[in-house]
Amino acid sequence: MASKENTYKNIYKENYAKVMRLCMGYTVGDEALAKDLAQETFIKVWQNLDGFRNESGIGTWIYRICVNTCLAEIRKQRKKDRNLSLDTIQVSDSDENPNEKEDMLVQLYSCIDKLSSINKAIILLELEGLPQLEISEIMGIKHEAIRTRVHRIKQQLTKCVNNE
Repeated sequence: MASKENTYKNIYKENYAKVMRLCMGYTVGDEALAKDLAQETFIKVWQNLDGFRNESGIGTWIYRICVNTCLAEIRKQRKKDRNLSLDTIQVSDSDENPNEKEDMLVQLYSCIDKLSSINKAIILLELEGLPQLEISEIMGIKHEAIRTRVHRIKQQLTKCVNNE
């Protein structure tokens, strides 16, 4: 049991920040909800760690759990008929005056939130810096299709951010 705990602690340390950023993208910057989703992701990692078969990298497996956890939350929220809107976005700022970069981040999250759940997952993983081949594995979509989707999503986001 001590071995599983040590393995889990290392996995948590190495992956928490990445999982949290992915959750923040899904929650449009709602930090409290993102923390809840990250926690739920790691509970599932703990519960299923013994069943991990090393068919993919541990990071890929954790991303898949995180994406599925976030998508389940989105479905649950839609059932409650709640819409995330721009006024629910909270950006943590160190200054009293939010700077231009933070405004652009809020705008980007708002645009990402308008994407379909699959495209949202793809672009958030892309923004996380995952190789497209790994994104393909996580999403269960062919690599060529991921490349095409990423290109189209980026065009769509550029238009959205520039209010075109």
